[in-house]
Amino acid sequence: MADTTQNNSFSSNLGAILAAVGSAVGLGNIWRFPYICGKYGGGAFLLVYLAFIFILGMTMMMAEFIIGRHTQMTPSKAFPLMAPKHPGWRYVGHFGILTTIITLSLYWVISGWTTNYFVDACSGAMSQLGTDAASVIAHFNAFVGSVWSPILFLSVFGVVSMIVIMGGVQKGIEGVSKVLMPVLLVLLLVLCGYSLTLPEAAKGVSYLLVPDFSKLNAEAILAALGQALFSLSVGIGMMIVYGGYMPKNDNIIKTTFWITASDCLIAVLAGIAIFPAVFSSGMEPAEGAGLVFKVLPVVFNAMGGIGQYVAIAFFLLLVVAALTSAISLLEYICVWLSEILHCSRKLSATLCTIATIGIAIVLSLSNGVWSDVTLFGNSLFSIADLLSGTYMFPLCALGIAIFFGWVMPIDDIHDELTNHGIITVPHFKAFMFLLRYIAPLALIVVLITGIF
Repeated sequence: MADTTQNNSFSSNLGAILAAVGSAVGLGNIWRFPYICGKYGGGAFLLVYLAFIFILGMTMMMAEFIIGRHTQMTPSKAFPLMAPKHPGWRYVGHFGILTTIITLSLYWVISGWTTNYFVDACSGAMSQLGTDAASVIAHFNAFVGSVWSPILFLSVFGVVSMIVIMGGVQKGIEGVSKVLMPVLLVLLLVLCGYSLTLPEAAKGVSYLLVPDFSKLNAEAILAALGQALFSLSVGIGMMIVYGGYMPKNDNIIKTTFWITASDCLIAVLAGIAIFPAVFSSGMEPAEGAGLVFKVLPVVFNAMGGIGQYVAIAFFLLLVVAALTSAISLLEYICVWLSEILHCSRKLSATLCTIATIGIAIVLSLSNGVWSDVTLFGNSLFSIADLLSGTYMFPLCALGIAIFFGWVMPIDDIHDELTNHGIITVPHFKAFMFLLRYIAPLALIVVLITGIF
């Protein structure tokens, strides 16, 4: 792996798991998963989601880890190395980098919103908005549409992420993950404990977990499939980079299982923390960012004096989740640039941060002063979100699945998965069947559904 630091691998299996869990657990786990779980049948959706994430999502993650540990390169160099007769595979890696750049730029913007709300919660500014939903929504719209405040917060968030990357793999990524992931879990458990004491806690938990099979239709199954494939940060090649940092004696199967299980646990805990509070305040859940920035501040303010502390804990949780995911996205781009330019980690991190923050500023301004700049009636922010999430992400994942299943030498796959014969893998044929046939088919379905 092109890394000029001396600590270019995780120091332990625990470090690898925590770093990968940090990458997988992001803002989508905190607000998107609970919402769509409730929307599509609660426990019924959860069962389908668990089946998809442990069969397909976990399989895709193992594939990326295998490629990364075998080559210790980013996809742009790993693919042509393993398929020298077909150098065009490097463009799949390049496409993954482009997707990551757009995704990270969007992430800077939303992470800046999250950081601002954490500051507002700490200062008491959020409490002053009261329980009038219209005032809270107006405050959010005014902030997002302003010029300097969003730029300031997204820039601060980006610089903090850059500093972590400059620290290297062990001291930076792994060191921060070992601190932040336990903090995230403790915050979640505290919020869950408090939410379960609220008057309508049972209603909120029921909304999330009790099966409602009447809502489990084809749309719900596709939503579960899409969430499972993308909630683990697989598909763009980022886990290929992290696979290159894994110790050679790690059991990839066990490591991937613990990462997948941890990701699912945190998503469910987030729902238990959020929905009892929402229902106890007499409100209904709202989708996506609306739940976080437009509904929950009203919920927290309705709690009285303790509401400010609950808000501080919740938005700190979001900042931590956003930071761990942003670090992995930035690391992927930085390692790729280091491979291309043969430059130091610090220079690569600086250049990548400046470039993505520059794009993020443009996207942020498209929500306000540049809102009249549109494409097909959508703002630049909306277009970037649509491109990365609906089209580019599944295309990248499809390319990786096809390469792994049909191009990478099967002996190399078996060697990495078994640690060169030390570990027994009784279901290897089933694993390859999933990667060769089921995963590409599922990704094609997700892509077509997203388009039409």
